[in-house]
Amino acid sequence: MIDRLRSDLLDLMLVPGLSGYETRVRQAIRDRLPDGLSATTDALGNLIVTIEGTGPSVMLFTHMDQLGFFVRRIEDNGLIRVERMGGVPERALAAQPVVLCPPGRPDVPGIITNKSHHATTPDEKYVVVKAPDLTIDTGLGSRAEVEATGIRIGTPVVYHPRAEVLSETRVTGTAVDDRAGCAVLLEVARRLATRSKSPTVHLVFSVQEEFNLRGAVVAAQVLQPDIALQIDLMNASDTPDLADRGDMVLGGGPGISLYSFHGRGTLNGVIPHPALVALFEDTAKAENIPLQRSAQVGVLTDLSYVQMVGAGVASLDVGFPMRYSHSANEMCDLRDLEGLTTLTLAALSRIGPDFSLNRDDYQ
Repeated sequence: MIDRLRSDLLDLMLVPGLSGYETRVRQAIRDRLPDGLSATTDALGNLIVTIEGTGPSVMLFTHMDQLGFFVRRIEDNGLIRVERMGGVPERALAAQPVVLCPPGRPDVPGIITNKSHHATTPDEKYVVVKAPDLTIDTGLGSRAEVEATGIRIGTPVVYHPRAEVLSETRVTGTAVDDRAGCAVLLEVARRLATRSKSPTVHLVFSVQEEFNLRGAVVAAQVLQPDIALQIDLMNASDTPDLADRGDMVLGGGPGISLYSFHGRGTLNGVIPHPALVALFEDTAKAENIPLQRSAQVGVLTDLSYVQMVGAGVASLDVGFPMRYSHSANEMCDLRDLEGLTTLTLAALSRIGPDFSLNRDDYQ
């Protein structure tokens, strides 16, 4: 399993897919789905695979888009100004390589400019350049040369795709968030395709999570699941800068979120359904899988909106520890992805016709 997870993750990390422009990622995932599973794409771009079964229906989903930029202006000298799309950290941007992706045309490499050190004044040395002031240099010397490549206002831009394995099991590079989730979901699809007994599971590779967190809502409105399980990163807190934020360790196994809340303008989050917390805790214990726990402010996933669909959806965030979120060099551990896959499959097998979602059945 871990070899397939590695292969899928490394390949998918190299495919550009800014929010709203996920087509190449969707096609790469569709090509990896096992024979016998049919997939549909809705108007927003969500890729949906349904495996029929009995009992409560489950929507198991992860997002396939990534954060980045949109071209805002092309200067006469060919330098390009951009608008930030998603939670791109300005402090991690200077001198980063990027790729501009004019639809239907070859990708164009570039770099985010950084003032020459020899000309940097003492007052500037410790100042982060704000996103509106950034420019991208493609090496092309005029607006006409840039436009000849197909680049226009609105062209998507992402970190230059990169994927590398460190110390055998740790992967670093671009869009680990959430191509790692996509790799897990692909492996779950392969296993479920050969199972004879399971609940009805809707596997959804969702769009526009990094933009407005609502791409998955479109799928949920149609599927009307009883249960929603969302796979995404969980902030690893095993580096000095995050040591006081939790107890999530890279390589320590999959995790579940007991509380998430976005306290910076978006008043939303997830307090999970107790039936699903019990399900994953009991399953982890029975399968001897270490299970980590997260409770974080400043975190928000698309599950926050999926849980409100229809009469309400029993929901739980499950995930994998990840370091350096939203930078051009995120990091995860393949062993955590393997444990998450095994745990998710085992938990799904316990959701039968009698599985209770009545909150009064849980303390």
